[in-house]
Amino acid sequence: MLRIFNHYIPTSLVVLVLVEMFLLYISVFMAVEIRFWTSIENVFTTELISGLKYKALLFTLLMMLSMTAMGLHTRNLVVNFSGMLVRLLMSFAIGFFVISFTFYLYPQFFLGRGVVVITFVIAFLGVLSARIIHHNIDKRSIFKRRILVIGAGDNALLIENLMHKASKQGFEIIAFLGIDLTNPKVSFDKLVGIKTTLLDLCLDNEIDEIIFAVDDRRNQFPTSGLIDCKMQGIVINDFSNFLERINGHIDLKSLQPSSIIFSDGFTKAVKVSAVKRMFDIVLSLVILLLASPIIVLTAMAIWLSSFGKLTILYRQVRVGLGNKPFNVLKFRSMTVDAEKNGAQFAKKNDSRVTKIGSFIRKTRIDELPQLINVMRGDMSFIGPRPERPQFVLGFEQSISHYSLRHSVKPGITGWAQISYPYGETEEDTKNKLQYDLYYIKNYSLFLDMTIFFQTIQVVLFGQGAR
Repeated sequence: MLRIFNHYIPTSLVVLVLVEMFLLYISVFMAVEIRFWTSIENVFTTELISGLKYKALLFTLLMMLSMTAMGLHTRNLVVNFSGMLVRLLMSFAIGFFVISFTFYLYPQFFLGRGVVVITFVIAFLGVLSARIIHHNIDKRSIFKRRILVIGAGDNALLIENLMHKASKQGFEIIAFLGIDLTNPKVSFDKLVGIKTTLLDLCLDNEIDEIIFAVDDRRNQFPTSGLIDCKMQGIVINDFSNFLERINGHIDLKSLQPSSIIFSDGFTKAVKVSAVKRMFDIVLSLVILLLASPIIVLTAMAIWLSSFGKLTILYRQVRVGLGNKPFNVLKFRSMTVDAEKNGAQFAKKNDSRVTKIGSFIRKTRIDELPQLINVMRGDMSFIGPRPERPQFVLGFEQSISHYSLRHSVKPGITGWAQISYPYGETEEDTKNKLQYDLYYIKNYSLFLDMTIFFQTIQVVLFGQGAR
């Protein structure tokens, strides 16, 4: 697994993305040759290649963004063939309209109708073939890091339970080294001991990385053996770090104050840079401009549904940066007396939601007014979702490290929103906090852009809406 701009990405996914970029790029040149091979003696002149390479780069960029927006470049790739095929077809359909619109705005990039059609056919077949090959190769151990886990207790058992998920993320758990074998929790067929030295055990099994997952470290730390392994190029990592890479979130049970204090993360997201603020403003303005017809139609529908008696926008107090309250703006989607019995989470098939409200909540249209909150500076586009003061007070008392969410600006969407379904219990809140902490620790503009494009597929497929 590679760490790109602080974000963990499976190596096989990086390879797949590079292969797809190459296939998309060369598909333009192949289409030109197929289209004109009978009429041009030497198709690829220096002048033609010079013009084509920029068109091919534009085509590649727009198609990669479309595929990312359809969820084809997430950490957990769609393994079901039919599901992958549907998303791939949708990404190419969206890409076709986006590219056609780009050609209309910038005619100098136009490839010609025949070339465009052939390009899309070649690109689709190439990407589909690459994904089928990738799926078959990824089942094997070509891209996987071979892992030795030191420990056989509760921590090791947690890793064993994640073996299938770890395999998808590019890790192969080879064995568990039981230092204290009085009460092993892991499977005996994976349990090994040291016959000579720890280094020999690693070399014999071609170990790439050691995960230290001993429950009690006080008397079970094989210092000399780990040093020997590290000097031979074997990576040594902590149990909590490994869980973070596998799950894409920070495990609350393994998070210690020292992990926060001595970590190289947990600071970049807190220091709001001018680049992030500019990203927020530009993105909000663009979406407000593009979505203005939807905003007007939604406002009219809400107003007409209540015969002009109810307000279109709903203001609700939320907790923001530094625990400061602010009014978040949303399109009204519930009845006026929705909270006559006090604040409560929205539930599945909630009777308080109006007919129009049900649609705009599923499509996330009700969130569009929050772009005004972003423009004001109350929120960022990407960040932990802001919670209500009534809930925050209780969560801060019952959930450890919950207050860290308020060290950054809340967002319209976030890593938790694209990684975890809508939550309506305190346990869901704990799980979502783990993703929020991952975002705060590993923040980068790259992660913000990743979240933004993956949010598109969450909206299109209606994931996690209430």
